[in-house]
Amino acid sequence: MNPARRTAPAAATAIVLATAGGLLTAVAAPASAATTCTSPVHKRQFFANTTFSGTPRKTDCDSKIDEKWGTGAPASGLPSNHFGVRWTVTRDFGSGGPFSFPVESRDGIRVYVDGVRKVDLWKDVSTTVKKTVNVTIPSGKHTLRIDFVNWTGAANVKFSYVPRTSSTVDKVKPRTPTGTTVTYDTATGKARITWSKNKEMDLAGYRVHRRPKGSAFPAKPLATTTSTSYTDTPPPTGQTYYYEIRAVDKAGNESTGTADQGVTTPDRTGPAAPTGLTAHGDLHGMVLGWNAVPDAVAYQLYERDPATGSYTLVKELTGTSYTHPVGHDETPHTYVVRALDTAGNRGPYSAPVTSDGIDRTAPAAPVNLRVAPDRTRVLLTWNTPEHPATDELVNDAYFTVLRSKGTRLGADAVRVRCAEEWQTFNPSRREYSFVCYDESWELDTTYTYGVVFTDWRGNESAPSHTVTVTTADRVAPQPVTGLTATPRADGMLLRWNASAEGDIASYRAVRGARQADGSVKWLGTCTPGQDDPPAALCIDVPDGESYVYAVYAVDRWGNATATADWATVTATELDTTPAEPIGQDKGPLYGGGGWTASEAAWPVQWHCSGALCASVTEYRVSRWNPGTRTYDLLGTVAPTSDYWQSYGDPAQPLGSVSYYRVVGVLADGTETAAAHPWRIRPDLV
Repeated sequence: MNPARRTAPAAATAIVLATAGGLLTAVAAPASAATTCTSPVHKRQFFANTTFSGTPRKTDCDSKIDEKWGTGAPASGLPSNHFGVRWTVTRDFGSGGPFSFPVESRDGIRVYVDGVRKVDLWKDVSTTVKKTVNVTIPSGKHTLRIDFVNWTGAANVKFSYVPRTSSTVDKVKPRTPTGTTVTYDTATGKARITWSKNKEMDLAGYRVHRRPKGSAFPAKPLATTTSTSYTDTPPPTGQTYYYEIRAVDKAGNESTGTADQGVTTPDRTGPAAPTGLTAHGDLHGMVLGWNAVPDAVAYQLYERDPATGSYTLVKELTGTSYTHPVGHDETPHTYVVRALDTAGNRGPYSAPVTSDGIDRTAPAAPVNLRVAPDRTRVLLTWNTPEHPATDELVNDAYFTVLRSKGTRLGADAVRVRCAEEWQTFNPSRREYSFVCYDESWELDTTYTYGVVFTDWRGNESAPSHTVTVTTADRVAPQPVTGLTATPRADGMLLRWNASAEGDIASYRAVRGARQADGSVKWLGTCTPGQDDPPAALCIDVPDGESYVYAVYAVDRWGNATATADWATVTATELDTTPAEPIGQDKGPLYGGGGWTASEAAWPVQWHCSGALCASVTEYRVSRWNPGTRTYDLLGTVAPTSDYWQSYGDPAQPLGSVSYYRVVGVLADGTETAAAHPWRIRPDLV
């Protein structure tokens, strides 16, 4: 900060701060001279007014905005009251992100970012006003402008811009470092990586990552530094190693990595000895495997001659597993393996391993077991990969279904004989699917199933994951209770109590007419409404007729409540029919009716039949008003060439029947006889 003290007005040269070698030095210059301040130093201008108009009385550079001018003038040539000071700075904010703008001012202060006001405390005050504003600044270069005015009294101002570094607030990654280079000294074996400094104000440092060619960068960095260079000594294995630099900020956000910078080291050492060598007998011979060696490109597998003790090369290969084709040779075999690198360097032998050749390795357990009981049997399906299942199956391997009563597969599990069994092959997934039907189960019993796979040698896999199910029963659901019927304007609403039985799949509601002999003729089903509490709507034109309504339950096994046990109730519909009857039109207009299971209002429909239809100029549509017992005109519609004429009535009430009256107006102004379409718009609750 370069303080400008309050002084008495006087004619003097302006003091301009110039940057020299990173330090601010005072240079005498005329007040009108152009002043350049190196970012992030602010350019400061003093005005003898509060509107920042005219030529500044003084311009200099200020590294920090923190002034306490008191009651005097802040600079020579300025009044002690009614003056303004403006600071501006343009800098690169890097990736940007969340910042806080803490301000303290007496009197007014305004802060702008690229001309957009972010802080506005513009008032003549008698005490210092403090405020902190949180701002998100985009990436790249941006200009800050801070305007301060003093109207009367003491003057002081303080402002800064600080990145918010809390990990809960700052989610912006730093920019990727630039200017990366790498050099490698073969004499010392050292690689030096350099890069340019990032512009972020909240930068915490840099992470250096290294990977060998063909591998991904590890999550853990090779090193963390605040410098813009790093020296590493990569292993002299002849491999190419790649470096990348990532910037990290104080909130823990990490940039993307720089472009890979590679060095190739001389290969002076052989690979390490392989570890984890195993050998066991299997269907086709001796199965061997070992752990990969990081810099190996090939391996040599050797078998020891039991007579001489010398080792003979069995196979040179690039993989880390091999099946030595000795067949079902259940005699001891001893093996070692060593690794080779790209330069042909051979590493030391692994520790030897000996196997007696007996196959003691169980197959992998079947996967994805599914169990689905129905009324007559239990269906089981499972999967296994194509390999090695194919070889196992053609050599007498087999699956066994295990079943225990209860919720766990016990040691006493029954081995189930499948009533039907077959397999299919999915070429896209390269796996087999197997199917088994268990028909030896008991009714209404909880079972837990699993499947095992047994190879030619009798090695049995672990069970697949288990599935617990309850089998079917033959017991019909109990009669429904609490059945009620409530007449409504859109039909008869039925409600009943939900069954306490746990296997109810659905309820069925039906409507019937009582016959002269007392029997009921069932006319059709009602529309399901809701499940909780259960309800159904028997949609019908409410014309005062009496019907018998019944509800029965169906369980998941298809058992239904016996007809004799159906819950029934007799109820009489409302009578909402209009003065003019529906369904008795004489022509030439004929009305249509119906309902829809959706809650949307359907258009009113009618059709015209006969020669008179050609003279109709328009149709007049009215709707029955049950309150006034009259038809209210809704509107008119022009005839079309369609068989059915339509009129949209979006105001048709939900949960009711609307009765309409439609007449055709002829060319001479007379009207045809009326049609009486109707439309039910049910409320399915």
